[in-house]
Amino acid sequence: MNAPALGGLRTTGAVVRRRLGALARAELLLLGRNRGAVLIALLVPLSLPITVRPAIAQFDLKGKGLNIGILMLTAAIGFSFLFAVYTSLVSAYVARREELVLKRLRTGELSDPEILAGTALPAVCLGLAQALVLTAGCTVLLHAGAPEAPYLTLLGLVLGLLTSAALAALTAAFTRTAESAQVTALPLVFVSMLGSGIAVPADALPDRVAEVGELLPLSPAVRLVRAGWTGELSPDQTLVSVLTALAWTVVAVFAVRRWFRWEPRR
Repeated sequence: MNAPALGGLRTTGAVVRRRLGALARAELLLLGRNRGAVLIALLVPLSLPITVRPAIAQFDLKGKGLNIGILMLTAAIGFSFLFAVYTSLVSAYVARREELVLKRLRTGELSDPEILAGTALPAVCLGLAQALVLTAGCTVLLHAGAPEAPYLTLLGLVLGLLTSAALAALTAAFTRTAESAQVTALPLVFVSMLGSGIAVPADALPDRVAEVGELLPLSPAVRLVRAGWTGELSPDQTLVSVLTALAWTVVAVFAVRRWFRWEPRR
């Protein structure tokens, strides 16, 4: 490729980053004005792990090579996926659609993927920052210990954030109003809490239920996050988890391209 072409690619990349940055800043300002959404995104992932700690402590953790710190850390990051990213983004997408913000953005230079990605950036960054803080807190305060394979936890974080954002856009496509966004998000939240190893460790579930739970959208990311501390996944199991997470993300993106609505539902 010649030099002018390379220069054109760099220019295009810079333009896209500038557009995404401007849209993300605007979305961050709108998010900051919604105190209810901010409280849910910040406080729920911090408080819910504390409420499930007594239930987690009843399991035979030592017999499975686990400790309360590892399971609390996994639960906290899982709740960040669900509340800091997924539920907050469902509300954001629906609210922007009903306020005709998305429709106006489409009349400009932004592409559809840029609009969706720019809207998601503040929530994704919030979820990432929250996960990092929770990881440090659980490691120090709950003696989770040093991770045996930190790259698995990092991989799980990235996949969990991507999957949560894609599923939020898909859920928003079938949500009529901003008021009903919390309701339409509940099924995935409850199923993930119970079957993905977030509120209930996968080891504590019946074998058949655990096998089904492994196929849920956020299960691969949660499994990778925990495996970063325990080192329990083999290379083959890691590959299966990554492919499962990517498959869910690809399916969600395809469904969003097909069914996402850019104008208010009437």
